[in-house]
Amino acid sequence: MPERSAPEETHYAFAFATSYRLPALLFGVTPSTTGVTLGPEGLQVRFGPWRLRTTITNVASAQTTGGFQWLKTAGPAHLSFADRGVTFATNGEAAACVTFHTPVPGIDPTRRIVHPGATITVADPEAFVAHLESLRG
Repeated sequence: MPERSAPEETHYAFAFATSYRLPALLFGVTPSTTGVTLGPEGLQVRFGPWRLRTTITNVASAQTTGGFQWLKTAGPAHLSFADRGVTFATNGEAAACVTFHTPVPGIDPTRRIVHPGATITVADPEAFVAHLESLRG
């Protein structure tokens, strides 16, 4: 269940599968260093040392997805060489996939690499997508 952090913001926790915990820990990704904040001002993702932020008006779409391969998603944030999307995964089962009108930085501390989309394994992807779509209007 999402946690309300302010009247207009909601915090979504990541869903950690047991098989993802150790690889994530090696990169500083733990339940206490991860989370997504969603509200009228925008979307903020924290995934260990990685951060992604954008406005709601920059969100083009959101949908649920899943069925990820462990080797391609466990551990740190992952960059897709196919489309430059970023994946913040703590399980392989279910996630929210968010696309952006204007690509945003997230995986690269120099902010040179930008992403047209992000896959985020929040604990309740259906509620997250519904909330995001409601904010988009």
